[in-house]
Amino acid sequence: MPGACAMNGTGIRGKVALVEDDDDLRRATAQMLSLTDYEVTVFDRAEPALAAIDEAWDGVIVTDIRMPGMSGVELFRTMHQRDPELPVILVTGHGDIGLAVETMKAGAWDFLSKPFSPDALLAAVDRALKARELALENRRLKAEAVMEYSSLLVGDSPAITRLRAMIPALADTNLDILIEGETGTGKELFARLLHRAGRRSRHRLLIINCASLPPQLEEETFAPAGAASLASANRGTLVLDDLDLAPAPLQARLIQLAEERVLRSPGSREPLPLDIRIIATAGTTPARAEDAIAPALFYRVAAVRLQMPPLRDRRDDIAKLFAHHVGQVSARLRRPIPDMTPAVSDHLATHAWPGNVRELAYYAERFVLGLVDQTGPAATTAAGSGTDPGKSLPERMDAFEREAIVKAVREANGEIGQAIAVVAVPRKTFYYRVKKLGIDLSKLKKEK
Repeated sequence: MPGACAMNGTGIRGKVALVEDDDDLRRATAQMLSLTDYEVTVFDRAEPALAAIDEAWDGVIVTDIRMPGMSGVELFRTMHQRDPELPVILVTGHGDIGLAVETMKAGAWDFLSKPFSPDALLAAVDRALKARELALENRRLKAEAVMEYSSLLVGDSPAITRLRAMIPALADTNLDILIEGETGTGKELFARLLHRAGRRSRHRLLIINCASLPPQLEEETFAPAGAASLASANRGTLVLDDLDLAPAPLQARLIQLAEERVLRSPGSREPLPLDIRIIATAGTTPARAEDAIAPALFYRVAAVRLQMPPLRDRRDDIAKLFAHHVGQVSARLRRPIPDMTPAVSDHLATHAWPGNVRELAYYAERFVLGLVDQTGPAATTAAGSGTDPGKSLPERMDAFEREAIVKAVREANGEIGQAIAVVAVPRKTFYYRVKKLGIDLSKLKKEK
């Protein structure tokens, strides 16, 4: 049966799951690990260890190979399928060395032959724990980054739904992509998301700001080595940001890169092959990109063309986007979410959002910090249930929006066209929100 061994010392160096059916050896090994400040959990068979350890476990496994029931090799293979980055150290008898070597080729971390010295075990465990810590940290950072970058895809509008569906299909292709759209719509963020969602995420994402690349940095970019060199992104992704603003000489060099996928440097006799995927961003309209980018370059980087929609064309998503960003800011700053006010709700519904998602994110941060103007034409509107602290932010926003629509319809004496003009949203959006919020327009008309 599993059980935690006592520890000696004030700090924990890491967690070790010890799987050993020999009572004496299990007891002695656990004591030795505990005395060197490892937190040890012992198992006398593989089956309970398999049930207790999952892919999120932040430790390593030390297991004997030969045990009743499931063997240590079978335990390794099952855990390796769950999480290939979970280190498993095999303890073998003399006759099992060949099997241990084969298992290491399949991904086991290390093996120790009985009888093993305490120093050998401690060294193997220490190396494995450092690798495990690094793997989990990289996994956490990647998950946080994907969550951060995918925040621009929050919403249910048709355009965002299509973009979201394209990520799995495009992430692992080698097709070059051109992402077009207004400032603040998330072109660069979407490029990062495509990179992180695919197998190239194991390698570098290099971003070149084509609109303002100094001559010195341009030479470093096309050098055969260096942190800014294209060579550093080999097997990764190259993002050509604002490609439509790149000067003609830079575009000429990029044409050769896009066509040949090699890096030609002055003084180098042989070109350096590059396995690199190009994602370019450009302009506000498709016509602008085609006019501003040299045709020889445009048709090479635009194998797939994506359009990031402006926020004014996805107004149905504004409430959900705002709630998402408010939640992120509140968690990051460790500040409570303020009550929604009619003025804030009115601003969300009527503002043109020329800065798109970026502007909305800044507004959400100011809202959490208490820097948003809470006065204005809508400030005198009755608060209703929108300030109910027991409701979530989206629920409060829905309450304010419902109240604003009902009020507009009543004051327009049931004339829907006038009500739509008052709330200042597209007709399609108005009817979508009416349906989603459960507003009975027929009943409201009969009130007048």
